Amino acid sequence: MGIAAGRNYSGPWRATPGRYLGLGLVRLYQLTLSPLIGSHCRHLPTCSEYAYEAVARHGLWSGGWLSVFRVGRCGPFGTSGIDNVPEALPARHRWWAPWRLLRLGRPAVRTPE
Repeated sequence: MGIAAGRNYSGPWRATPGRYLGLGLVRLYQLTLSPLIGSHCRHLPTCSEYAYEAVARHGLWSGGWLSVFRVGRCGPFGTSGIDNVPEALPARHRWWAPWRLLRLGRPAVRTPE
């Protein structure tokens, strides 16, 4: 088993220009702004690692929207804990309806017994 070159997703992904652009922007953020802002993410993996993996797995459009919604969940009144990128997008997902991705990654709400 090989050693990963970095903390980002190293699994298989389709190489497209959009993915390269998205991954480049996330990596640029990780190398420049992230050290200045500090590590304050309440989720695991961090928001930038999540964005990198989401764009690599699902492309620039869907992965970008997943990343935006994840950053929105990371605010002071948001969620915390382990929030992995979904392996596959739900069948009801359409490119023109990114709001359907909003519920992915949210923890299940428990009803009191």
